Amino acid sequence: MTNTQPAPMDPVDLTQRLVRCASVTPDEGGALTLLEGILTGAGFTCTRVDRGEVSNLFARWGSKNARTLGFNGHTDVVPVGDVDAWSVDPFGAEIRDGYLYGRGATDMKSGVAAWVAAAVDFTRNAPEDASLVITITGDEEGPATDGTVAILDWMEAQGEKMTDCVVGEPTCPNDMGEMMKIGRRGSMTAYFTARGVQGHAAYPHRALNPVPALARLMADLAAHELDQGTDHFDASTLAVTTIDTGNPATNVIPAESRATVNIRFNDAHSSDSLTKWLQSEAERVGKDTGVDIEMVVTVSGESFVTPPGPLSQLISDAVQAETGLVPEASTSGGTSDARFVQHHCPVVEFGLVGKTMHAVDERVEVALIPQLKSIYTRIIQDYFA
Repeated sequence: MTNTQPAPMDPVDLTQRLVRCASVTPDEGGALTLLEGILTGAGFTCTRVDRGEVSNLFARWGSKNARTLGFNGHTDVVPVGDVDAWSVDPFGAEIRDGYLYGRGATDMKSGVAAWVAAAVDFTRNAPEDASLVITITGDEEGPATDGTVAILDWMEAQGEKMTDCVVGEPTCPNDMGEMMKIGRRGSMTAYFTARGVQGHAAYPHRALNPVPALARLMADLAAHELDQGTDHFDASTLAVTTIDTGNPATNVIPAESRATVNIRFNDAHSSDSLTKWLQSEAERVGKDTGVDIEMVVTVSGESFVTPPGPLSQLISDAVQAETGLVPEASTSGGTSDARFVQHHCPVVEFGLVGKTMHAVDERVEVALIPQLKSIYTRIIQDYFA
């Protein structure tokens, strides 16, 4: 008898095909079109949820009334930078010495490929009550206003839901399986403008120099201890990232100076509470110096945590079974689209080693891609066991 069962999907080949799509934010580059074709052919119902200049993909297999395991990822990538600095074509997906090279190879086309391959294989012999959702955005590396947010807005309008979700961002610092992310710090940026009175440097009493006032404010902010950490988070951090006056003259006291501060904060704070503190500090220094200090704040995301529970334990068990390592439940690193998913359902992140993401000659160890597929396969199977 001839075996007509399709061969398992090769996640390495799919990673290569995705890397060859030059999907630099916000260009779709053919990556979502490729995935839509594969998932539609595997029986998923696919919907393009495009908004503004951003392309997004929603795919469902099974009933939306059933318990549903979701996946969130992105196919957009950061620019390649200096092409001449690369040893390979950034979109060639070349395999050399056991590594697959290319922009997005690590962050995160290999993760998307591994999950899609695991999901497609699973649906061929899935239990009747199983239900999967795959959400892929083209706006994770950009402003992130019309990406995963747009998909979640569309899902709410359509009555679609995920019961739990896995985000496939690279989470392991050095070794496959060593870390998963159960939350993320919040991130906000404050832009300060100090305005004084321009004058001659030889007659400072006739001017009002904004530079010392702004420098004092920045020093006070940088020296302040925000907290000592919480149950699931390290201590919050504040970094002064720039002080700019743009004054080419050595004999002129400037009228204006600017500075920027970035804060990565834990669940001891909110962006509102930190904004109020920053404003009070600016007002204090302004009052002491007579310099008017204005502030504008942008917020990338609030801190959040999915407390250790069934989802994180499921992922931990799957990772340990496939790698022998028990992943640390961490909240370290920057922001990810999990900050949006957490408003919809419990979410945990797990993916590859991320050492070369965004770097010149970004690359992923080829052997880790099928291993990641095996981990994702075990997660899906155990979720519906």
